[in-house]
Amino acid sequence: MILLAIDTSGKEGSIALARVPDAPRPRAASTDASLEVEIVDLVPLEGGTFSAQLVPQISALLAKHGLSKRDIGAFAVASGPGSFTGLRVGLAAIKALAEVLQKPIAAVSRLEAIAHIFLQRDPGFAGPAVAALDAGRNQIYIGEYELGRGGARNVSERLVSLVEFLSEARAVRVLTPDHHVAQAARDARLAVQEVLPPTSAAVARIGWEKIRAGDTISPEALEANYIRRSDAEIFAKK
Repeated sequence: MILLAIDTSGKEGSIALARVPDAPRPRAASTDASLEVEIVDLVPLEGGTFSAQLVPQISALLAKHGLSKRDIGAFAVASGPGSFTGLRVGLAAIKALAEVLQKPIAAVSRLEAIAHIFLQRDPGFAGPAVAALDAGRNQIYIGEYELGRGGARNVSERLVSLVEFLSEARAVRVLTPDHHVAQAARDARLAVQEVLPPTSAAVARIGWEKIRAGDTISPEALEANYIRRSDAEIFAKK
């Protein structure tokens, strides 16, 4: 089965075409569902032009591999946190395709993707960890996770100030793809691990785990996980 995954949540984005088993096997049949995912191709997207690039790039990617949209069996999408505009573009495209094709969608948090990337690098790690992303304005998106061989169990995701982040993360491993966030953590003598930025390949692997577990969402229920309100919402209340 073909799984299409997209990530338009950051400054740069990507589309992944993946091959997964035709029928999800029971969870006990494998210790790691992501091992069933074969990334067929990964196409980068330039930031700032997602709305113009996304649909043509999806069409070109499918054509490159002799496929059509009818060959897609499931979707995975980065649902945030991240760029308000980028997320809207990506989610709108997935909503439309999934509604037309009547295929399942898995929504994947970027913070969860960071934890997943770390576990791929250090599969023996077990314990609490905080995935962190720069949110601008001296704020940090954080995802608190319990990591182990079963994967990453989400405890909470929220927006905090840099001071709060440095205080709250003292007893856990900090995971981040943002160098200046990592440096601030090091300066505060926190245990920190820089990881590669999440891409649609990570979204595909986590998405398949969710689909296999039945953790999917309908097109009409798919929403962005902004965590922070937009400027329009903030200023409208003033």
